[in-house]
Amino acid sequence: MKSNCKIAAAVIASFVLGVGAVSVLHAQAKLPAYVVVEIDVKDQDGYTKDFLPKAQANIKEMGGKYLGGGFNKAIALGGAKPPNRVVLLQFPDMDAVKAFYDKEGRLQADVGSKYASFRAVGIEGVEQ
Repeated sequence: MKSNCKIAAAVIASFVLGVGAVSVLHAQAKLPAYVVVEIDVKDQDGYTKDFLPKAQANIKEMGGKYLGGGFNKAIALGGAKPPNRVVLLQFPDMDAVKAFYDKEGRLQADVGSKYASFRAVGIEGVEQ
């Protein structure tokens, strides 16, 4: 009888430890984050040649990827008409978004502002 109690106690303890470990790991998991960028391009040739390759390199370097958008790919569902370029990006987490935009903001100020005006919004994903 004592060995049965020991086995039962070991099984219960293992289960409790397993649930606790899963809860801790789940709480530590970072949610993906997204960036919506509205870009009013005034000089498409300069933007495409001088700014866009550098911006794409920044996105890739920070672990981002394009989910959608491009030139004249967005429509207004309500409110004002969107600018001529809207892009949706995904990053591993909000820290990656902040690191990306620290670098991207400097690029926009140094190079991009010659060719376009920008508005960007970072959005933290939700747990599914």
